[in-house]
Amino acid sequence: MSTRTVIISPAPTANGDLHLGHIAGPFLAADVHTRYARAQGREVLLGTGFQDTSTFVVTTAHRRGVAPAELVANSAAQIEATLHAMGIGVDGYTGDDDRFTKWVVDFIGRLHAAGRLEPRTMRFPYSERTGRFLVDGFASGNCPECLAEGCAGLCESCGNLVLAGDLIGVRSTVDPDDPVTPRDVDVLVLPVERYRDRLRAHFEAHAGGMRPHMAQAMARLLSRPLPDFPVTYPISWGIPVPFAEVAGQVVNPNAEPMAWSMHSSALAAESRGGTPAGEDELWLAGGGSEIVYFLGFDNIYPFAIAGPAMLLAFDGQYELPTRYLTNEFYELDHQKFSTSRGHVVWGRELAAEVPRDLIRFHLAATSPEHQRTSFSRDALARVTESRLVGPWNRIADRVNGWVGRGPLPVSARSRHAAALMSQRFAESYELAGFSLNRAAEAIADHLARLDRWPVTGADAGDFCFEVRALLRAAAPVLIDLAAVVLGENPGAEPAEVTTIAPVRLPPLAAAGAGR
Repeated sequence: MSTRTVIISPAPTANGDLHLGHIAGPFLAADVHTRYARAQGREVLLGTGFQDTSTFVVTTAHRRGVAPAELVANSAAQIEATLHAMGIGVDGYTGDDDRFTKWVVDFIGRLHAAGRLEPRTMRFPYSERTGRFLVDGFASGNCPECLAEGCAGLCESCGNLVLAGDLIGVRSTVDPDDPVTPRDVDVLVLPVERYRDRLRAHFEAHAGGMRPHMAQAMARLLSRPLPDFPVTYPISWGIPVPFAEVAGQVVNPNAEPMAWSMHSSALAAESRGGTPAGEDELWLAGGGSEIVYFLGFDNIYPFAIAGPAMLLAFDGQYELPTRYLTNEFYELDHQKFSTSRGHVVWGRELAAEVPRDLIRFHLAATSPEHQRTSFSRDALARVTESRLVGPWNRIADRVNGWVGRGPLPVSARSRHAAALMSQRFAESYELAGFSLNRAAEAIADHLARLDRWPVTGADAGDFCFEVRALLRAAAPVLIDLAAVVLGENPGAEPAEVTTIAPVRLPPLAAAGAGR
């Protein structure tokens, strides 16, 4: 029986700020569930951070004409500020300090010492001009599995592992005209195929912990032999490994996820007053943790195949993650977010212009849970005005008319309605059926219902009570409105409320009115 939930939203690459595509996917969802679960009295830890070892840091820095270290420092601060601006209550925020680096080396080192990592000769594209191997973000081409255009490492379209040497039409990302040739080099790999049967059994036992697209992809990936997973890369950007047989190599950034997740959860526990004995304490088998990921579909291979295979390689020492709440891409005006083309809306900038409750509501309503969805400023203004701001402000005016005229009676019928309301929201917030879309729909539906209520003196108490019950249920999404009316810890409504003393409700400002 789990005594705590450890929630992880994979670290964004430190090559820029967070745009709405990041927020609408894993971060808002993780925050909403965490707030709900804590209101139910559960222990929940939420961790994320940033990753500076990705090769995309180097390619972005090159494109912008800045040093990679400068890009990392600026991006790390921007990411943390944007999470705060959007009300994402992260407990543990990882960085690139010595503690993390040493832990990654220790984690990989124990696999190496146990003989779980093996040398393999692998083929990589090589730039004769620069004398560098091209891996992950350094190499572009077409996925050998689904033919989609992209970089090496992970395919954003099908979720497959894409070894750089297998890219179709491979070329240098930094300089597409730079001739590249294949070259063999020895690296250390994890023979993931040895763990495929156990991975398949684990995910079959926890099939309810995946959304349909991931479940389909996992069934496909685990239905056939898995390729060796490179744990080290013959490049200089990353965390150096101390292994003589691959001297000068670094940890593959996509081999860091389990060590990073453990570190993130330890930081989260410490920030909430805990004192874990080690980076991995919350992940130990039998320790009472349920490990849950909120992540983009494109991240499933390192977090659900290679990472869990590493955990299995420790022979039962660790728990395996049991739930993966994936999301698809969130687009801007029906095109993919692109910082290089300036086709982007930054979360922090939008939060400075629009009340964040409106942003959170709209992102919840349009979150890409099962398919690509799109954001537009016009839709944000139009949808929040018709479904949130207008109805709430009319309801608040009516409640405010009864302030000072209580206590007002609350009927059994209204208490039952509030219970039904709470149940509907719980079905959207619980992990088994988690859905930001349905939570936003429930908010809009109940606001519309209350807005249509022909309140009289006889049922004013019921009306005020159900408005408060709705706000309590919507609190994980509408964090600022709930904090003003209910306080920072809304908790649960007492079971037998018979009267209510209405309190003044603040209006919501429209999109564009600022915070």
